[in-house]
Amino acid sequence: MQNVIIKQYNTGYIYRTGVNGTFGISSRQPADSFSFTLDGYSPVKMLVHADQYVRVKMRPTRTGNSHLPRNRLSSFTRDLGREEQKAWFTGDETYASLVENRFLSARQFPATGMSLNVDRASYSNIRRFITMNSQVPPDAVRAEEMLNYFNLNYDPPAGNDMFLLNTTLTQCPWNPANQLMYINMSARKLNLDTLPPCNLVFLIDVSGSMDMPNRLPLLQSAFRLLVHNLREKDSVAIVVYGGITGILLSPTSGAEKDKIMKVIDELIPGGSTPGEAGIKLAYQVARRHFIKGGNNRVILATDGDFNVGLKTDAELEEMISVHRESGVYLTCLGVGMGNFKDSKIHLLAERGNGNYAYIDNFREAEKVLLQEFTQTLYSVADDVYMHVTFNPSLVKQYRLIGFDNKVGAIRDTAAVMEGGEIGSGHALMAMFELEPTEQNRQAVADSQYAGQVAEVKIQYRLPGDTLLRYYTKPAAFAYKPFASLQKCYHFSAAVALFGSLLRHSPHTRNSNWTDISLLAEPAAASSGDLLQREFLNLVEKARLLYTKNKKKK
Repeated sequence: MQNVIIKQYNTGYIYRTGVNGTFGISSRQPADSFSFTLDGYSPVKMLVHADQYVRVKMRPTRTGNSHLPRNRLSSFTRDLGREEQKAWFTGDETYASLVENRFLSARQFPATGMSLNVDRASYSNIRRFITMNSQVPPDAVRAEEMLNYFNLNYDPPAGNDMFLLNTTLTQCPWNPANQLMYINMSARKLNLDTLPPCNLVFLIDVSGSMDMPNRLPLLQSAFRLLVHNLREKDSVAIVVYGGITGILLSPTSGAEKDKIMKVIDELIPGGSTPGEAGIKLAYQVARRHFIKGGNNRVILATDGDFNVGLKTDAELEEMISVHRESGVYLTCLGVGMGNFKDSKIHLLAERGNGNYAYIDNFREAEKVLLQEFTQTLYSVADDVYMHVTFNPSLVKQYRLIGFDNKVGAIRDTAAVMEGGEIGSGHALMAMFELEPTEQNRQAVADSQYAGQVAEVKIQYRLPGDTLLRYYTKPAAFAYKPFASLQKCYHFSAAVALFGSLLRHSPHTRNSNWTDISLLAEPAAASSGDLLQREFLNLVEKARLLYTKNKKKK
């Protein structure tokens, strides 16, 4: 850790640790007492002998204005007790265990919020499981990332506005007695001709676990695609970790594509997985060549199987949070199967002020790094939250779909909700299932609408800025029949329902795979979108897989 204050008791002199936490002190004494202090950590006092190498371990505290990481919530409802949430727990899985959001009283808990980002790894990971004829671990299903994957219904904001918000109230297709509220948010799209210069560091895992066709070779193809998009004013450095950890390519102009490609093509896997050392080195390179006002970003590509250095989620989270303050963003690309560590990569992206995509094939690499280049690599807003405050006279209960919290975050009373990063031209679809009040039902029956069902507020900062900004939009009470909605809303409902069935959610126990296809098929047919057609094929494969296994049981 950098800038730890070291006090030498014999002289009273004060020293500080260097970038890597190292220190060296000249002394006439063969032994002396030293204290080590850093804001947010418990102080350490120890006797140091000059003939022994000194290693000091400092433990984080949870008090004061600590800059240290705390467990991060995906969504947060004011005044909702942790003891009540703990009753929602399920057992641990390979993936970070998630607790599905349940119905909450709008009168008792009118305000709720969620952290927004452009992560979309969950969908391609689900696709990989089903394509391999394997059931999906329920905790690998994150509904908000599944919806993110399709970038549905993008509508550019007007003028200099950062966001455009549209809300829609309709009937819930899997529970006709309830209503579905959509919040469609579109972010400003940056002009391709005026994109700021990039300072990119490719951090590539070349350990032995990457020696499979769907790992390092797939990543090499992905990075070649990305290099094609680079301009002369962009720069790329390549850092690897595995059998060796080092800088294979110092920052090089995007115009020297052949030179960059040569280094990528010559990567060979082998050795252990010292992820900690690789991450620290990549951030050092990014900071050393930091471009003020530019796009400074580390792109980590790995299967997440760290086995040397820091290994636990908590240790990795603590390390990456320190680097977050440097202004360098983090994009994580996950690959592989079998020992794929989704929870670790997802955590790094969250804490590193970045985003996360899972690459299961070459087409996905093309989508993430070529077609969605600016969404993936250029942030237009940081620290983005959405706050929704419901009107209890119209909403009896509400349930947020997706944005489920990890078990550890709910258990941790010091957990906080931190905003995410939104990329250029991103469209986000958030959904709530509502139980209407009698006043609401009567108004719908009479087609007499007045007032608002909720208020939606976006809270964000511009990249590199500390000023907190707000964008507010009332969600008017204007009910529309489900059949009259644009097809993209039908498709969104299908994606959400698909996630619920994969998670075995009690909220959709009366729905089946055919219901998903009936919602999605007209939308896919009218849009002509190949990804939506692929979704239909995926639903059919899931139906056969889960029905077959159910019969076996």
